[in-house]
Amino acid sequence: MNEEVVEIERHPFEGAPHRTLLALSTPVLFSLIAEPLTALTDTAFVSRLGATSLASLGVGATLLSSFFWVFNFLGIGVQTSVAQAMGKKAPEEAARVSTLGFLVATIAGVGLVLLGFLATPSIVSFMGARGELARQASSYMYFRWLGAPAVLGLVTAFGVLRGRMDMRTPLWIALGINILNVILDALLIFGLGPIPALGIKGAALASSISQWVGAVWAFRLVVGRVGFQRDLRLGEALGLLRIGGDLFVRTGLLNLFLILATRTATLAGAEAGAAHQAIRQFWVFTALLLDAFAVTSQSLVGFFVGQGLLGQARRAAGVTLVWSIAIGGLIGAGMFAGQAIVVALLVPATSVVFFVPAWWVSAVSQPLNAVAFATDGIHWGTGDFRFLRNAVLFVSAISFLGLSQIDSSQTAALIWVWIVTTIWVGTRGILGVLRIWPGIGKAPLDAR
Repeated sequence: MNEEVVEIERHPFEGAPHRTLLALSTPVLFSLIAEPLTALTDTAFVSRLGATSLASLGVGATLLSSFFWVFNFLGIGVQTSVAQAMGKKAPEEAARVSTLGFLVATIAGVGLVLLGFLATPSIVSFMGARGELARQASSYMYFRWLGAPAVLGLVTAFGVLRGRMDMRTPLWIALGINILNVILDALLIFGLGPIPALGIKGAALASSISQWVGAVWAFRLVVGRVGFQRDLRLGEALGLLRIGGDLFVRTGLLNLFLILATRTATLAGAEAGAAHQAIRQFWVFTALLLDAFAVTSQSLVGFFVGQGLLGQARRAAGVTLVWSIAIGGLIGAGMFAGQAIVVALLVPATSVVFFVPAWWVSAVSQPLNAVAFATDGIHWGTGDFRFLRNAVLFVSAISFLGLSQIDSSQTAALIWVWIVTTIWVGTRGILGVLRIWPGIGKAPLDAR
């Protein structure tokens, strides 16, 4: 009788690790891709309004995504806590963490609305927008700020659901938001019948309404499946805020490196800057592919850590790394094979001489990127956020120095930008692996 109970309670990963990882990662991948598709849809609609409106969208969307990304700690922290609670068979703890996450998301979201309305003119001006461009960018941001609580609520809800290893529901919600956004874009930007044409304000309003619909949908599902707790604990609240502090520093440094790398490439001239932008856009897209394994490993590792099965957690880490490196290698090979297509679609003729050697460096770096993303997810699962913060602090100090030594007047400047980028991401990956095997410092997965 007992043996049957144990068999029922075994996680599918224990019997079929590779199949389970792929089955969980696939819907995560498509839900991650849904977000840039929304941005692409907005761009396609707004481009019909003219260059000024499109440039305004670029200013507003860039600023908003930067602000919202800072609050990713809500999804990451909640996902880890819920996964570990499920491993410990403590559903009431999962409900408390979920409720706490929504409370913090609501408070932070309302704060963003208020601060956003006050700060929008200043930050738009800081971005160099003037005249009609500034007016349209500000209008776009005002309407998008109204969706801030919904955006943070969605981040939290997706963290809760993925912590329960429900990867499909976030995918359906993301698809629903995208479909609704497309319909509302067409109606609100250009108008129809009694609905007035709102232009770029319509694009912002379409996004905000879609996000609110998705947030309410996700909240109702989470409450129905996890529950809602009024008995919140101060210690858990402080723990979530500490995670937020560590991830805020880490995210800020990651953003700063990417900004400085782009600045260095731009200083090398318009041709090098254009080549860098093409490579960077593709690099960001491949990051989404590799992040699917990171998100899945976070839940798997968190679940087994909650159960106290560190051997299974290390096994999950190993399987994640194997698949991540394999996909990273395939991406790199695909970059070599598809170089001519990318050049034809994205690279001006005068930039090709700068693009090709830097593209090769980026292609070779893909397996290293895979290791960095995979180990991020693994350490999120163990709750090792302080280590991730310190690793990025160390690596960024070296990489910032490397970027400062690049002579932008030299033809090889862009190659060196991507060599430093490879060192930056590769060192993060190496430190992430060493934290698991053999387990440097106070490693949560140390087998010794």
